[in-house]
Amino acid sequence: MSSAATTKRILFLNRSYYPDAEATGQLLTQLCEDLTSEFRVSVIAGQPNQNPQQMAFRRHGLVQHNGVSIRRVWHTRFSKASFIGRAANLLSYLVMASVVALTTERPDVVVVESDPPLLCLLGAWLKRRYRCKSVVYLQDIYPHLAIAIGKLPDNWWTQLLERRFSAAYRFADRVVVLSEDMRNVVLDADVPPDSVDVIPNWFDASQIKPHKTNNAFRAELGLDDKFIVMYSGNLGLCQGLDNILAAAEQLQLRKDMVFLIIGDGAAKRQLMDAARERSLSNVQFIDYQPLARLGVSLSAADLHLVPVDRRVSRYLMPSKLYGALASGTPVVTVAPESSELAQLVRDERVGMNVEPDQPEELAETLVWFAEWCGDLEDYGKRARNLAMKSFDRPVSVDRFRRMLRQVIDPTPELQTGPSTPSAATSPPLRDQPT
Repeated sequence: MSSAATTKRILFLNRSYYPDAEATGQLLTQLCEDLTSEFRVSVIAGQPNQNPQQMAFRRHGLVQHNGVSIRRVWHTRFSKASFIGRAANLLSYLVMASVVALTTERPDVVVVESDPPLLCLLGAWLKRRYRCKSVVYLQDIYPHLAIAIGKLPDNWWTQLLERRFSAAYRFADRVVVLSEDMRNVVLDADVPPDSVDVIPNWFDASQIKPHKTNNAFRAELGLDDKFIVMYSGNLGLCQGLDNILAAAEQLQLRKDMVFLIIGDGAAKRQLMDAARERSLSNVQFIDYQPLARLGVSLSAADLHLVPVDRRVSRYLMPSKLYGALASGTPVVTVAPESSELAQLVRDERVGMNVEPDQPEELAETLVWFAEWCGDLEDYGKRARNLAMKSFDRPVSVDRFRRMLRQVIDPTPELQTGPSTPSAATSPPLRDQPT
């Protein structure tokens, strides 16, 4: 460990943080808490969208939690189902976070995530103001994603925004993305290849373990005798969730199969209305489960679905994949065959992939797993092993920690190239492929 890094201060900015149950908030909380062993870590966060355990928290001001200094700011909290309301929420957080960042202690490194996407511009401004290092940490890539799903027009304004974001990426000392697909998009913006790291999201092996025998969640729902097909995560606009309802409609006469859709998000009401209109009695909607119960709820599935809208597969990597793998459950991805998501599941033999908008093929795949797959347990074991090998929390956090060391102290012996893991890689950094 570089001795110069031991007292360095890292400032993170992201709207979602503890006690928010949304995936990005949970992941950032784990990352920040783990980094406190080496750095002084602070976060400028917003108000949580999901707090299923009703954890007490201070809505404004400065608090300490598990070694992290949290400065929580006020912002609007309109429904996420409204695009205007959601934009107001994100912009008001951005304004308040900017004000707080003006008065904060000078950081050695500022790390901005993408909730909201405009944080990359704030990160560039803070780098200039404090003459510090900066990292852009992209959970998804905007405005590409919003344009792809039709939430923003592809016009001169969004093209200008894209150029500004690209300039912010080039100005940053490092850009961190979740997949090679995302890395290629960033490289298209003329960001130097040696400043782009691929560090996937993760799961926590101490919290998510397989519970396949006498599963309490199945029992509570009265589904011990059912083949459970589960989607667990954000019910947003990028997941292509209509694929699930279309498959459920194909299979609604099967009394042995049930679809559980767990989570919340902008598309939930629309999905529930669509399921009701189609009289899909084989589909059940369940709220977010507390983190302490996540291992049991994820393990209740016989099969996990990880769909993504084909239009956005290059701009994100679903973090729900890692929890599904960790639960020891086979995965069916619904993604373009050329995507990294599909290739990973196929190459590691932890499930199968189906092209989006193919409900008949998806239904046939689910039936095959339910009736004809003789090694369902073997799929699950490979899934758990892959999760432990490549996506356990210490693996990805260590990559992030070492990236920060390189940003702080870019000495030749540490310049081993950006972190670009694949399913088969181990924790050490390796050279960037050419």
